[in-house]
Amino acid sequence: MATKKLKRDLRREALLRMEEAARSVEDFYVVMDEWNLLDENRERKERKYEVQRPEDVLIINYTDDNETDGLLTDNALNNKYSDGMIFPTPYSHLTWREARHGDFLSMIFDSAEEMWQIIEDWDIALPVKSLTYKQANILFLIAVRQCTPQHIACYYDKTDRAVRKLLAATLESIRSKIAPRIRAQIESGYPQMTLEKRIFIEWYDKSKGEQK
Repeated sequence: MATKKLKRDLRREALLRMEEAARSVEDFYVVMDEWNLLDENRERKERKYEVQRPEDVLIINYTDDNETDGLLTDNALNNKYSDGMIFPTPYSHLTWREARHGDFLSMIFDSAEEMWQIIEDWDIALPVKSLTYKQANILFLIAVRQCTPQHIACYYDKTDRAVRKLLAATLESIRSKIAPRIRAQIESGYPQMTLEKRIFIEWYDKSKGEQK
């Protein structure tokens, strides 16, 4: 184990020297290939301990793909029977397939109260977490479930105008909490400031100036 660790350290040190000595574009390409090889090896070892979505979970064999001249093949009939006639229809859903393979993340976070935990950017996750139940629910239906305001209005027995008004208030609540954080990061020279955030703060300040 100590020998392997020593070899890895020596190879990493050699790559650092190669990177410092590189001058031409070809030299940098060689260094990049070496670093990519190390990253691929590291990621391959990490994947051994991660719960990932199996590829066969994504296979959804609809009967239309197996029809021949209007007739269903044996494979198509089996797929048709497995979707609701023998097995309950929810079991054919992607989330349930993942759960049967031991991956419960999609099922846990598939709710308005928990969706903030799947947002990578913490500056956005915190405002989403602080939303009220109505605001979080409308954002979840629009952004995650891809529902239209008309569908939501029909489900809650409201007008689509009321739904759009609540959505606009929700987005404004999120933006008003994100904007001060981005301004503070820009002023402090935050190293991980993205171009998208700079564009957002320019648009937000301009829209607020026009409203005044």
